[in-house]
Amino acid sequence: MHQDFEGTLIFLVRHGECEGNIKGMFRGRTDFPLNKRGLIQAQDLARELKSFSLKYIYTSPLVRARQTAEAIGEQCGVEVKAEEGFNNIKLGSWEGRFMKEIAEQYPEEWGLWIHNPEKLRVKNMETLYDVQKRAKACLDSLVSKHEGETLTVVSHRAVLKPLISACLNIASPYFWKIHLDTASYSLLSHKKDKGYCLIQLNQNKHLKEYVAEWV
Repeated sequence: MHQDFEGTLIFLVRHGECEGNIKGMFRGRTDFPLNKRGLIQAQDLARELKSFSLKYIYTSPLVRARQTAEAIGEQCGVEVKAEEGFNNIKLGSWEGRFMKEIAEQYPEEWGLWIHNPEKLRVKNMETLYDVQKRAKACLDSLVSKHEGETLTVVSHRAVLKPLISACLNIASPYFWKIHLDTASYSLLSHKKDKGYCLIQLNQNKHLKEYVAEWV
């Protein structure tokens, strides 16, 4: 598949499930490991990606992303490298807290998160614009470095959504127009003369079980 493509291929992977996902918590930089189902998802994903001849794997430094990336790397025989540019969004005082609690304590800010998170501004919290800017710069650098090859980026929902929107020039508000399940993968291509192109989004057919998140 895609063997006749003359350009760069980028697999964008969301990490497998962790307890913060199923308990309805804001994760941010809180370092949740994969739960039992997340570990199974990572293995299913790794077997799925083995056939794509991946050359490079870059990951967020957080453990749930690293565990997912390492499962892929083991199956594919590829070294995993951490990239700070793909680290999850900094959520400040919201990190590790239940969404229900935030909704009750900060109703105005919660309303922005649900309807237009691109406009959310909270003290010590990274904006989606800032996340988008650093993730896109990191990806552009890697694509230039590995022109014509196939690479994988393992990261988080709040990084991959802004990154995809930046690659495709999707205007704000974009966050809730893109859906990514845990341990899913999406595929971008890149050519110098055409830029980025979305080939596949939120591929999850390899997963035996997952819980979709809508907030």
